[in-house]
Amino acid sequence: MDQREKPVRISLPCVIRASKAFIVIVLLVISAANCGYCEEMAFFVSPQGSDAHSGTKTQPFKTLEAARDAVRKSDHEQKATVWLRAGVHERRSPFNLTAEESGSPGKPVIYRAWPGEEVRIVGGKLVNGWKPVTDETVLRRLVPEARGSVLQVGLKTLGLEDYGQVKGGGIELFFDDKPMTLARWPNEGFVKIVGLVEPDTVNVRGTKGSKTGKFMYEGDRPKRWTHENDVWVHGYWFWDWSDERQKVDSIDTEKRIISVVPPFHGYGYRIGQWFYGMNILAELDAPGEWYLDRETGILYFWPPTPIEKGRAVVSVSDTLMNLTDVSHVVIQGVIFEVARGTAIVLKGCTQTQIAGCVLRNLGSVAVRIEGGSKNGVVACDIYGTGSGGIVLRGGERSSLTPGGHFADNNHIHHYGRWNRMYTPAIAINGVGNRAAHNLIHDAPHMAISFGGNDHLIEFNEIHNVCLESNDAGAIYAGRDWTMRGTVIRHNYLHDITGFRGRGCVGVYLDDMFCGTKIYGNVFYRVTRAAFIGGGRDCIVENNIFVDCQPSLHIDARAMSWAGYHVNTTMTQRLKAMPYTSELWKRRYPKLANILKDEPAAPKGNIVARNISYGGRWDEVNNDARPYIAFSDNCVDQNPLFEGTPPRTFHLRDDSPAYRIGFKPIPFEKIGLYEDESRTELPSK
Repeated sequence: MDQREKPVRISLPCVIRASKAFIVIVLLVISAANCGYCEEMAFFVSPQGSDAHSGTKTQPFKTLEAARDAVRKSDHEQKATVWLRAGVHERRSPFNLTAEESGSPGKPVIYRAWPGEEVRIVGGKLVNGWKPVTDETVLRRLVPEARGSVLQVGLKTLGLEDYGQVKGGGIELFFDDKPMTLARWPNEGFVKIVGLVEPDTVNVRGTKGSKTGKFMYEGDRPKRWTHENDVWVHGYWFWDWSDERQKVDSIDTEKRIISVVPPFHGYGYRIGQWFYGMNILAELDAPGEWYLDRETGILYFWPPTPIEKGRAVVSVSDTLMNLTDVSHVVIQGVIFEVARGTAIVLKGCTQTQIAGCVLRNLGSVAVRIEGGSKNGVVACDIYGTGSGGIVLRGGERSSLTPGGHFADNNHIHHYGRWNRMYTPAIAINGVGNRAAHNLIHDAPHMAISFGGNDHLIEFNEIHNVCLESNDAGAIYAGRDWTMRGTVIRHNYLHDITGFRGRGCVGVYLDDMFCGTKIYGNVFYRVTRAAFIGGGRDCIVENNIFVDCQPSLHIDARAMSWAGYHVNTTMTQRLKAMPYTSELWKRRYPKLANILKDEPAAPKGNIVARNISYGGRWDEVNNDARPYIAFSDNCVDQNPLFEGTPPRTFHLRDDSPAYRIGFKPIPFEKIGLYEDESRTELPSK
């Protein structure tokens, strides 16, 4: 699917957007119909402008820096808007805003695209001057069908000599706003490890493998790589949730053995695990593939459409925008694209927002918020990122001071291009942050990760994630007794079954994670939909599970194979927090005495008033079951939906679930809603 297309929802019967009462944006009250600049200070920036100009509409500045400086010198008693006019604003260094460029309550400083115009802030360089490949040595390395189609250009002649690393964070090629594929074999999917040179040197609870990065493959394809000097392999070498790119040291094409350069993968290598070869000129055999010879600086590319009709750009810059100690600033309606790192970084900011923007084709995440309070990413489209989407880190754990950051109403998809695992669409850390009304889909690993205390994850729709991983969770946290108080409510998770359908998890509370409430969610076709991995004091209540295998998993792992964590990691993390202080005892009364209360046991878990229809109800470990309070669950009977799921999950008035206290789930509020920022998104 084209990454810019939005999927057709098969989920809820009505894609109803929440009313304006639910809009958390208070700064973005400037509508396109009210974009006059008579009642506020206004400065203009255009790629065709000049910094010698006055910054008016007819005499715009050329650079963001000129407008920033003009705002700094202006009357701070007025609201200030910097209007960005259509075109490409190339960046070779980040645009920096500091405390001096702040707004004030009710008088924000706003940087935004002129309504109806496409404004791009780009960290890349347009590449022209493509020519056919004529070097016979290079042509012989290509497959016959590629020889008349692959073009080349010398990047050094364009002033580009810093190419970064092959394994990630380096230069990339984008064509017509889409990331191209670094030449690889196979072109899609993986091949398997079929043997190990030094087997049985790793044994993890009966799962055996090798410590040494020397493994066997099938077939003779790597014989074509004998003239390559920078071959890499990317694989899931031992576990289905731990990938790594490694440089190839040598290939024995007779014995079919690939040896990689140390250090070897930390978990080792295992027969049956999967990998592919990459960064191989000889494998530039399909439209959309590219290869860079880092010694000569020559870029080779098979364009998917005629090169003269498209736009080829390589990433050059790292970060596009840094905001440090800024308050009351809004960035709105702009496309941020083609950077090797993170597009926008906020550090120590207050009440600052990224709203209605497109953030795409990046080497790392889209927006990272570190510290400060009440900052947000709202109504943005995020896709084609090398890592995840949004990082929210705020609040102070020892004092349980909330950060108040939020990711609201964003569409995040096709992320994790380079860093495949543990780079979610939204990562939440600290205290008291929120992810709400986001649509998240099409990713190799998780959708939302959280750590810390008292977060709120609500009204999100998540589907088709964990596509390249097993033993993974769409919403995930793990291994800490003290990270309590998070509520996961009114989300819709569907079609989440893991790599090759081998199974993963909907909400995954891994390795004794505690004190989390899973309330009022809908799970449809999710394996192990609600998962408590030996943790305590969790609540699974008022959820709908349809065709899940199973709906519920609870185990007692700390009483068996994971018991070594109790006196090590778990206790260390417990003692790192003031868990016996009066503040913490009031907030988490069951935590203060945990070391004296069977700390390995999954105590205090409650499973109540859930509906499980189709599939299988529970997969509860026998050692865990005595510690769980089950009550009033509607299992093994028809709950009487108004129609057949997934067309609707509404219950009929005579549903037996209502007789046991089930509360209606507000389906109409789940997912994206319309607001002024989203309706003014630039065309893509």
